[in-house]
Amino acid sequence: MKSHNPVLAGYGTTIFTVMSALAVEHEAINLGQGYPDTDGPTDIRRVAADALSEGSNQYPPMLGVPELRQATADHNNRLYDLGIDWQTETMVSCGATEAIAASIFGIIEPGDEAVMIEPLYDCYLPLLERAGGIPKLVRVEPPGWDLPYDKLEQAFSAKTKLLVLNTPMNPAAKVFTLQELEFIASLLEKYDAYAICDEVYEHLVYDGQQHIPLMTLPGMRERCVRVSSAGKTFSMTGWKVGYSVGASDLITAAAKAHQFLTFTTAPNLQKAVAYGLAKENSYFRKLGQDMQAKRDRLARGLAEIGFEVLNTEGTYFLTTDFRPLGFLDDDMQFCQHLTTEAGVAAVPFSAFYQGADVKHYARFCFCKRDEMLDAALEKLRIHFVR
Repeated sequence: MKSHNPVLAGYGTTIFTVMSALAVEHEAINLGQGYPDTDGPTDIRRVAADALSEGSNQYPPMLGVPELRQATADHNNRLYDLGIDWQTETMVSCGATEAIAASIFGIIEPGDEAVMIEPLYDCYLPLLERAGGIPKLVRVEPPGWDLPYDKLEQAFSAKTKLLVLNTPMNPAAKVFTLQELEFIASLLEKYDAYAICDEVYEHLVYDGQQHIPLMTLPGMRERCVRVSSAGKTFSMTGWKVGYSVGASDLITAAAKAHQFLTFTTAPNLQKAVAYGLAKENSYFRKLGQDMQAKRDRLARGLAEIGFEVLNTEGTYFLTTDFRPLGFLDDDMQFCQHLTTEAGVAAVPFSAFYQGADVKHYARFCFCKRDEMLDAALEKLRIHFVR
């Protein structure tokens, strides 16, 4: 038999699938995979249902329905003053992952180098390698997640075409500062490179911090594709609706790939997301405030049990050091133990690094109902404290 594609065949099942399956097998509370356990705003779901019943269910335009493309531009212009032209600088996709894939496939040629900052969301590396790109990895590491300026600059060269930037950062929960973004921008200009900016957690930033899109910095307007997600903004991860903005030539390049990946996205969901993006700014502020309260609830409980809880500036996730509990095995063993013996699933943090020696951290997801978080904490208390 002929072999399968060696790039993708070399990747195993994602850690999220592995831990979720283990959670199901042992009837554990799943705080591993990042999805809310509620179904998002009722009014947005009603718009989707009405559009399904009363509107067209045939192919919508490849770049997205005009309502959502206009709403995407308006949202970016209202919040970030980007001056987006909806007709030439927007694209709708089947989730943010497809937007990232389309952007990588549209920009990267075989042999191009791309800088990526670990820990990595799991799709970045296989997509880049499938496109023929060469990854140049730079780490931020717990507990401080400091950006190593020297190592980042060393990763750039004349062959660098792209930087993939995730802020707020999954899974480190780091929000890049203005100083860090200015340094990144200077490297992009110096080496004439582009950036794909994965900003799906843009509205989930805590403790009064500000999310700053790289695209808003001087000289970056023409170098960035900025990717957002209805799944994160409206707590509807199953909808898989992404919306991107960028300079017209970059959106055109991404669209050339998008047309051969999914071509388009369900029209009723697009119209509902357009409705949602037009909500008052208070909705987006409250989204972050509510999620910060959940972060604090889980972080406080884990700290009382004995975990060392690292700083969480944004996203759905917090990272813990489990060594204070006396567990000295690696993070995969710890998370398996947690799932099978304590009845709570988490994700081993080393899964987000390549060849990592970071082996004593576990990641928990807090975008769950309060009663679910409390139930998980009670299971952990029983296991570790009583």
